[in-house]
Amino acid sequence: MSRLRADFLLLLNAIIWGAAFVAQKQANDFLGPIIFIAFRYLVSALVILPFMIWEGQKTRVTLKTSDYTLAVLIGLILFGGMSLQQIGLVTTTATNAGFLTSLYVVITPFAAWFFMSQKPDRRHMFACSVSIIGAWLLSTNGTFSKINIGDIQILISDFGWATWIVFVSIFMRRTDRPFFLAFTQYILAAILGFIFGLSFEQISVESIQNCFWPIIYAGVFSGGLATTLQGIAQKYTPASDAALIVSLENIFAALAGYIFLAERLTPIGIIGCVIIIVAVLIVEINVMRRSNIS
Repeated sequence: MSRLRADFLLLLNAIIWGAAFVAQKQANDFLGPIIFIAFRYLVSALVILPFMIWEGQKTRVTLKTSDYTLAVLIGLILFGGMSLQQIGLVTTTATNAGFLTSLYVVITPFAAWFFMSQKPDRRHMFACSVSIIGAWLLSTNGTFSKINIGDIQILISDFGWATWIVFVSIFMRRTDRPFFLAFTQYILAAILGFIFGLSFEQISVESIQNCFWPIIYAGVFSGGLATTLQGIAQKYTPASDAALIVSLENIFAALAGYIFLAERLTPIGIIGCVIIIVAVLIVEINVMRRSNIS
């Protein structure tokens, strides 16, 4: 797969993830956040299971103990990051959540530097800084407002997302087993979600029925499709660049919030969208130049 095609998969991932903030926000009206995570990743695991079996039959790659350990670690990080994000959505908006989540873009280059010795260059840092300015304009209309507990929880989750992206890159470069990694993440997150969710949250048949479509969207599309596409793409796109492209979910979260939740998208917010797109183009133009040269 070419780098440009991998980046396109990451763009699709951003679109699906951005719209998922609406589904996640709506889910909190019916189910506890941890129970919702359990159901969404159970659906994701069932979607991916036949592909994992097919992959295991076709591949010649033998997984090592360290690969299994890394896959489990990635699953634990996914559960932790998603739990904080979903809980945070109880008290913050889908638009704010999209912005605050995008802050992991700044953290990821340093995580890649620490875990993979991929030192960020000036282009990366400039593009990341520009994208954060755009995200701030998009979600806050260029103003400062009081931070609530949900915002803080999502901010903490950013460190998990940055580490998660880097570890996914490490795993894919070792094994090229995206469906195995996806299934391991999802089934682990589902099991932990049911353990903690059933211990601390209430659940009923009616609440599950009312949350059916958010579960399906988050489980089939956000998890089963988008997260798996990201794993495939990250074999070819460096972690720092992948984080920047996926940060476009911020724009799609705002658009989805505007369309489905009547959340405001102002002229200044639109300027923020343009700035984020410019930041991604800074990276992509360089990729296209290298592709033409080669």
